[in-house]
Amino acid sequence: MFQLGCNSRVCFQNEILSGLTVALALVPEAVAFAFVAGVDPLVGLYAAFMVGLLASIFGGRPGMISGATGAMAVVMVALVAEHGVEYLFAAVVLTGLLQILAGILRLGKYIRIVPHPVMLGFVNGLAIVIFLAQIPHFQIPGSGGQWMSGMSLAIFGGLILLTMAIIHYLPKLTTAIPSSLAAIIVVSLLVIGFDMDTNTVGDMASIQGGFPEFHLPMVPLNFETLSIIFPYAIILAAVGLIESLLTLTLIDDITGTRGRGNKECVGQGIANTVTGFFGGMGGCAMIGQSMINVNSGGHQRLSGISAALFLLMFIMFASGLIEKIPMAALVGVMFIVVMGTFEWSSLRIMDKIPKTDAFVLILVSGVTVFTDLAVAVIVGVIVSALFFAWEHASHIHVKSYDNKDGSRVYELNGPLFFGSVKNFLDLFTPENDPDDVIIEFQNSRVADHSAIEAIDNLAEKYIKAGKTLHLRHLSIECKELMSKAGDLIEVNVMEDPTYHVADDKLS
Repeated sequence: MFQLGCNSRVCFQNEILSGLTVALALVPEAVAFAFVAGVDPLVGLYAAFMVGLLASIFGGRPGMISGATGAMAVVMVALVAEHGVEYLFAAVVLTGLLQILAGILRLGKYIRIVPHPVMLGFVNGLAIVIFLAQIPHFQIPGSGGQWMSGMSLAIFGGLILLTMAIIHYLPKLTTAIPSSLAAIIVVSLLVIGFDMDTNTVGDMASIQGGFPEFHLPMVPLNFETLSIIFPYAIILAAVGLIESLLTLTLIDDITGTRGRGNKECVGQGIANTVTGFFGGMGGCAMIGQSMINVNSGGHQRLSGISAALFLLMFIMFASGLIEKIPMAALVGVMFIVVMGTFEWSSLRIMDKIPKTDAFVLILVSGVTVFTDLAVAVIVGVIVSALFFAWEHASHIHVKSYDNKDGSRVYELNGPLFFGSVKNFLDLFTPENDPDDVIIEFQNSRVADHSAIEAIDNLAEKYIKAGKTLHLRHLSIECKELMSKAGDLIEVNVMEDPTYHVADDKLS
């Protein structure tokens, strides 16, 4: 059914150790996102285990890590607050079914329409979000938000710097063990050995629990329940798929391989559907943990599977040990992730790329930080499309001349669509033209119904002026859509194009 991807002992070792590193980094993230969503920490941990395991098995991108995420957690807050956690479980099940449907309908391919500036903004925005998520760890546990100072801040900061230094320099000496894992182990032993007073995972919450049990969401099976959970499920499905598919694209670029977007949609859907039946909060791909995995040598499914299984073992058997890990070590790991995720080259090219692309990049980064990923990507795509339409609206022009028969010929060049129809109409003056006019569309393409209406309106003006108008090289479909100018179109079966027009009348 699936391949682990390893055919050597070294590969197997790298994948397992990388999975262990990722599992350690998953613990505080899952707990933190559970707090964000307003649910018990184990709900977040079970989601990280179930989603991570099933997405790794059934997904379309080996090496990508999935789990409970902040982007989805912020959507869940209102549902949990108003209706309780059981409605959340039901919404997660429905989310998964919608994602499976998206994969079956092959909607994953549409991630390709996301422009590169939007991708850069997505990556930079998430790097900033990951960085900001580490800041609360600089607060004193149980102090009600009081920040560290003096010796406690010095110890915490020093341990972070030590972690980052080990991660940076260890690969220059050996690659036998992932540098992130080595850093976590060294810093943890240092803190335990010298009995340092600093934040640990256990200060966040206890992670002790058993194996997740099958649990049908305790909600009424009626239309009222569906009306409550469906809007949340739509948003969760969209957020989860957008983040997963964009992370997939990023991992593709880093590894030089190509994942399968539609299969990833199905894999994420299976993961969330099952998670909803086992008391988990759902999730999607995690760019931070995926970067840790790839940088630690985990490029196959085995790394994601082992990360999920290690996490389960932490919950069931090693909670006391994991709770002793200093938060400074995990914060240091995430700071390295931030530095590796942020596209620093985007700062250097800011004055070299078109201003519209620079604006979109900054806009998407900002919206990602202050709202959420799905909104940021949608806004970025819309703004990019509007800039594109505005720029290409001015590309339409006409070359006119009188032929040997005394007819005025207009050769149209450029795309005719909603953005260029005004410029198109301004190119013609029916009252000043001779009695016989030919408009040649061979070098132009009619893209949408706005263009059809513009041609229709122009034809009506020539008819009212008593002029004879010929419209050449329009597709047969264009003629079908025209209500006023249909008789003026000269049909040439050998030469006329056969392209289609985006129009609801033909759908």
